[in-house]
Amino acid sequence: MPLLHLDNIIHRYGKHTVLNGVSLQLEPGAIGLLGPNGAGKSTLLKILMGLVVPTTGEGTLLDKNLRGAAFPRRRLLGYMSEADALVPGLRGAEFVALAGELCGMPRKDASRRAHELLTYLGLDDARYRKLEEYSTGMKQRIKLAQALVHDPPLLLLDEPTSGLDPAGREAMLSLLSTLASQHGKSFILCTHVLGDVERTCETTVILHKGRVLCQERTESLRQQRDNSYRLNIEGDVSLFQAKLQEQQIDWKLADRDIVLITLPDGMQTDQLFRWAAESQAVITELRPDDDDLEKVFHRLLEQPQQPALEPTLLPFPQEPVHVA
Repeated sequence: MPLLHLDNIIHRYGKHTVLNGVSLQLEPGAIGLLGPNGAGKSTLLKILMGLVVPTTGEGTLLDKNLRGAAFPRRRLLGYMSEADALVPGLRGAEFVALAGELCGMPRKDASRRAHELLTYLGLDDARYRKLEEYSTGMKQRIKLAQALVHDPPLLLLDEPTSGLDPAGREAMLSLLSTLASQHGKSFILCTHVLGDVERTCETTVILHKGRVLCQERTESLRQQRDNSYRLNIEGDVSLFQAKLQEQQIDWKLADRDIVLITLPDGMQTDQLFRWAAESQAVITELRPDDDDLEKVFHRLLEQPQQPALEPTLLPFPQEPVHVA
């Protein structure tokens, strides 16, 4: 059973099209939903939770129809919002237990589970402190605890490292990686921070202006290209560059002594050393130029976009949508 299947999802707020023909098929696992502000990430999460009905298009999440009743679908989800969304006056254990009860757990089970999670997430010493006394890092972890309390198969995480310092960010990302690798949790990590996706996610989906620019395994996106190299060179770089131009080799100067170069298919790197010697220059370092996720992201954003489609308005579902 696929985790998520979307077929040409379009959503509009008034005349503004936020999602424009989003189609996805995702298997369970750690998934990064990446895109700049305004790309449509938050609207997509709202559709998955049943807070918003798409203007047109169909889809399923965990085999539940996106146009069906929302409550059965929400019971399978744990949501960690970007905003604090905390209840002032409640203590940590009370807040997490309340989230469990709202998901239908018996009170004793919710309380027991809350204490287990607070210990697991390193909040055992703060379980009886009021939420307004929590630091930013503690607030992020308590939000993760309430998302996990009913043991859902899928987590929706909206900017989980927002506001964290480097140490707190690393701790959160390590925790998410552990949840996926050791506890079998699937999650959709919604963020504009490239490093968060690269650090934790197996699959990356890139949204831009309401469209899916890319859906690919993260490792495939950042894998090194076999014919791209970074050279450190000493000597007369200008003569070496002239030799590259003469041979119609794709190159650019990254720094005074660093040349980025892409060789044609079939050409070996030993040819570069011969050209350097002919130019009275010395190559002191040659290594593959890794095409990391940030380069992929910016290259995709630079691609021309297709003109927006005019969505066809469909009627709302006949069955009422129950709000939990």
